[in-house]
Amino acid sequence: MTTVGLIGSGNIGGTVARLAVAAGHDVVLSNSRGPETLKDLVEELGPRARAATPAEAAGAGDLVVVTIPLRAYREVPVAPLAGKTVLDTNNYYPAERDGRFPELDDESTTTSELLQRHLPESRVVKVFNNIYFAHLLTLARPAGAADRSALPIAGDDATAKAEVTAFLDSIGYDAVDAGPLAEGWRFQRDTAAYGLVYAADPADVWGQAAPADADTVRAALAAARRYADS
Repeated sequence: MTTVGLIGSGNIGGTVARLAVAAGHDVVLSNSRGPETLKDLVEELGPRARAATPAEAAGAGDLVVVTIPLRAYREVPVAPLAGKTVLDTNNYYPAERDGRFPELDDESTTTSELLQRHLPESRVVKVFNNIYFAHLLTLARPAGAADRSALPIAGDDATAKAEVTAFLDSIGYDAVDAGPLAEGWRFQRDTAAYGLVYAADPADVWGQAAPADADTVRAALAAARRYADS
């Protein structure tokens, strides 16, 4: 099975770790506060999990999930991730968290393209950013289930996208290829494919979850509009 390294172990990172362990993968967790702060999560996950530093998690992972605030993306270790597939979960929260990034404000690039620029020898795939962490946990289904959901992915490397598609399949999701990283804006925050697509009640995005199959996700991606066009 795959070893999944996690740089960041908060809501999304912890949920991906839970799904990965349930699917038989090993996980190496890290955060900015030190391995000792992950003791409770490691104990919850059991013998397939251990805590490490971000550089150690990057080096240990066959796949590595980067799930940290966008403002800290330049702190992601570069050398240990060379040649690896990196799953980027980021969204841009300028007012609430990240400060301003002019190149994101003028839509000349995307969050995952920023990470790819920082990791020139890695293969970045955008995924997990458009779904509420609680929905991510509860909507996972076995392959072939009638109510299986799909998650969009974007990336510039076909092999990396195939690896991520296989990983998603193992943890309970189909994948919808949204295109290259430059198309990752189609499922960034405030688009039709963000959050709402997995909500049972359109008035309560973070309430009860509802499955979204591949066709539903494709339709939401097609309906996405840039901020400037909104």
